[in-house]
Amino acid sequence: MHDLTQRRRVAKRCARSGNLPFLCVITALRQTGRFTVEIIVNDETREIPDGSTVADLLALLEMESRYLAVERNLELIPRARHAECLLKPGDRLEIVTLVGGG
Repeated sequence: MHDLTQRRRVAKRCARSGNLPFLCVITALRQTGRFTVEIIVNDETREIPDGSTVADLLALLEMESRYLAVERNLELIPRARHAECLLKPGDRLEIVTLVGGG
């Protein structure tokens, strides 16, 4: 219970500061002692909660999965597997958004 209360306080402070939701999650995890892992997304190093899936990452990044393709370590991850594909430390992801038009 104490951990949940502390996370809520951190989240409220973070929201008032104007940080992105992803940064708020990482800040809360760091301050409550929860473990994070480093991955690389589109050539940028990011920290995510341990045990996160591709679907979790997309939610943290506020990206709609039906409009993009995700590749992990040079392997395309089908949309149907996003929720079951666990991310591990050092994974390299490329997220490509689909654009239409003419």
